[in-house]
Amino acid sequence: MTKLIIVRHGESVWNKEDRFTGWMDIDLSDKGIKEAKKAGKILKNYKFDSIYVSHMIRAIHTLQLILENTKDKRTPIIYHEDDKDIRKREHHTGNPLNEINIYQTKALAERYYGDLQGLNKSETAKKFGEEQVHKWRRSFDIKPPNGESLKDTLKRVMPYWKKHIKRDLENNKIVLIVAHGNSLRAIVKHLEKISDKDIPNHEIPTGTPIEYELDKNLTVISKKELK
Repeated sequence: MTKLIIVRHGESVWNKEDRFTGWMDIDLSDKGIKEAKKAGKILKNYKFDSIYVSHMIRAIHTLQLILENTKDKRTPIIYHEDDKDIRKREHHTGNPLNEINIYQTKALAERYYGDLQGLNKSETAKKFGEEQVHKWRRSFDIKPPNGESLKDTLKRVMPYWKKHIKRDLENNKIVLIVAHGNSLRAIVKHLEKISDKDIPNHEIPTGTPIEYELDKNLTVISKKELK
């Protein structure tokens, strides 16, 4: 049995303003900072073997605050896995007892909202109609203008999951993922075998650690929000 903990980043400034954020690199709000610190205190006794984080500042800042509030004082070793010039994980020869590996990647970025990015959600609904905006937000395979559908996001996330995260879990490593609502939805859909119809309405709260216990086949044994 192994454990996977996922955390959606704390509330961002644009979450607070009810804007489509997507790939815009927006930091945490004051509330989001508090959420991330609280998550760290909840996870204070965990010792993670591998940590995966989106390359976006709101996810990185959340992870930073989580680690600052845990008892784990190992040195973070950050791998920027999208940069071909940065040394890869298999080349590292440090002391694993004193270090914690953090893998930062664009593969775990939020869904790209295209032309909607930066727009207020209520104002967008008035402009395009609530039904159309609802389809863009809550359909599995309908894209906003020049953006990604949730299906597209899943196609981006899952190859990385299979190549890296899945391998760590199969080796009984305790894994933490800090990412975004939609990139985490892709993982949750896979783990919980949620249908295409139901997954767009599956909510993942900001700053709340969710723990999965998995068997050797990575089948979910239990799931719980940690509070």
